[in-house]
Amino acid sequence: MVLRNIAIKLCKVTSFRTKSNFVPQHKPVQLSDVNILTNFINDHNRILVLTGAGISTESGIPDYRSAGVGLYATSKSRPVVFQQFVKCQETRIRYWARNFVGWPRFSSMLPNYGHNFLKKLEDDKRTIHIITQNVDNLHTKAGSKNVLELHGTAYIVHCLKCDFSIDRHKFQDVLMSLNPEVSITELYNLRPDGDVELTPEQIDGFKIPKCPKCEGHLLIPRIVFFGDNIPKRRVLKVNDLIENCDSLFILGSSLFVYSGYRIVLETKFYKKPIALLNIGPTRADDDVDIKIEAKFGEILPLVNQKIVKFVQ
Repeated sequence: MVLRNIAIKLCKVTSFRTKSNFVPQHKPVQLSDVNILTNFINDHNRILVLTGAGISTESGIPDYRSAGVGLYATSKSRPVVFQQFVKCQETRIRYWARNFVGWPRFSSMLPNYGHNFLKKLEDDKRTIHIITQNVDNLHTKAGSKNVLELHGTAYIVHCLKCDFSIDRHKFQDVLMSLNPEVSITELYNLRPDGDVELTPEQIDGFKIPKCPKCEGHLLIPRIVFFGDNIPKRRVLKVNDLIENCDSLFILGSSLFVYSGYRIVLETKFYKKPIALLNIGPTRADDDVDIKIEAKFGEILPLVNQKIVKFVQ
């Protein structure tokens, strides 16, 4: 069966990029930028943080839109659209086969300095919450407690027809039991949401389970897919956070997805200052008060040395 050859073929392709290869080209850190960002943090103690895929590139997870290294720059493949997943069994099989092969590496990723820096700001009571557009769970792995996953999480699988849900690690065991001939020894072309690119021949024969509770065919990660809507309660929570913050700090997001850009517009409406740390252009470049381009692992350690501990 073709599936038996997946592991062999995976080993023959180009090896994993190093973590730094997912970070776009950038200039050396400027001392003036360090001072500007430090002053922004020191001047506020109710910072609302918004993070995008760019904060996870230094952990080894690519983003979508970074010039030269993002998924859209390196592949013609595009994320699965929600309506396609719901309507087409073939799409669901293709999605889960790619996700199954990518899961061991994706789930093993660890937080980088950016995630740990935000955990420290939380401990220092500088921030009120983190809103993340990512589904990689890295903020939680870093120890942050106040995290709202705007687009959901890849770590839970649930049924769209009933209330069944299962931990993604346990679901991996279910998929493995249905596809014991698939040996995952090496991965390649990891994508932002944790799957990998496979050929139709490699996907052929892959089996996916029914929901054990309702026997439906709509088991899906608890992720807001492209074309789907963010749950209303989550939107209302975001609105409350914007009202209660004194500033917005954005890290690693191009903000081309409107759900993230809306947060900028709402914060700007309340006339609250906004700082943006991201390599490359963003949708909000003309809306923010501070725009800095630098690698998180290079600028944030320097900022960390200058932050004044907040005393309530």
